[in-house]
Amino acid sequence: MRKISSWSVGEAAEDAGDAGPVRARDGEDALTRARGAGPRPERGAETDADTETDADMDPVRARDGEDDLTRARDGDDAAFTRLVEPLRRELHAHCYRMLGSAHDADDALQDALLRAWRGLARFEGRGSLRSWLYTVATRACLDIVATRGRRALPIDLGPSSERAVLGDTPLTDVAWLGPYPDAGLTDDPAGPGARYEQREAVELAFVAALQHLPGNQRAALLLFEVLGFSAAEIATMMDTTTTSVNSALARARKVVADKVFPRTQQPTLRKIGDARVREIVAGYSSALERGDADALVALLTEDVTWSMPPMAHWYRGLEAVTDFAVRVPLTSCGSWRHLPAGANGQPGVGCYRWDEDAAAHLAWSVNVFTLRGERIAGITSFIGSDHFVRFGLPASLP
Repeated sequence: MRKISSWSVGEAAEDAGDAGPVRARDGEDALTRARGAGPRPERGAETDADTETDADMDPVRARDGEDDLTRARDGDDAAFTRLVEPLRRELHAHCYRMLGSAHDADDALQDALLRAWRGLARFEGRGSLRSWLYTVATRACLDIVATRGRRALPIDLGPSSERAVLGDTPLTDVAWLGPYPDAGLTDDPAGPGARYEQREAVELAFVAALQHLPGNQRAALLLFEVLGFSAAEIATMMDTTTTSVNSALARARKVVADKVFPRTQQPTLRKIGDARVREIVAGYSSALERGDADALVALLTEDVTWSMPPMAHWYRGLEAVTDFAVRVPLTSCGSWRHLPAGANGQPGVGCYRWDEDAAAHLAWSVNVFTLRGERIAGITSFIGSDHFVRFGLPASLP
């Protein structure tokens, strides 16, 4: 088996069959509570004899799975589909965390499942298929990281603008971070070592911070903090040393801590409650639809930010954001309509802008809100009708 020396991303594109499973770590982390994150994954290596199997948890389900595994190894693609379909959503979310783009996550998952199909005959089955697939998916993501680089938000490109920039044009040479629909998240519990709940791990600030990490550090942090692997297990997965993994984790944690507000959105949203969150989102939508600047400003914090990828300019502070809002969306964009759209574990809306030629409100942007208390501290408007299909939103409204 080829080694990945120093976690070289360029050598991570090994066949899925070269990876075998290890058990996700046991024991409850004192800082961990029961949280809704991804499943407990494993790595496929030749040294997997002592791993926990699905039969330890559900013998009947495991027996059915073993039958499908045998059929899939013999080339039965329907059996392979039955094996991987229940895991598709959680694997896709993992790929999004790694890559910051739902489109890239599509590519990575497709590649990973192809690798898994081709390498399934060499999967010995002494550990969880789910964990083996996580390893394969992570390696597929590392290949994409090596070739496509990191994704950005406008705040990564330069300072904020103090006044509205009229006629702002999209930057097409930047790989932009994209939104992720909450419908793509599962409610399965995390491994016992996970520190992040699943929705925390797709929040915009967290995913954006991950983009500042090299691929190996990104993978280490997600495998350890989100999926609950131990450093030793990650070392086995990535064919490196525990010392290298611990070093990568230390560097990754420092970068993320510098870029992510200590309190995630999830405690804030739980404290406010769903009903009040809906009222805040409805208030924002109503203010834009009525062209009511005062109502909009009343919802914002003093240090609010507003960015609009793929537009490069962004705004920070109530004065700058108000100037932009009054001069652009509230007055020069025509009328608006909105539909709720949960994104990245945060409240959001699909925004529809009036189009005279179509005589309808056409899909314009998916806006994701960051709340502090009961006010909006950040608005990220992901412009582009292509986002709406993934969120299950219509292309137009009356």
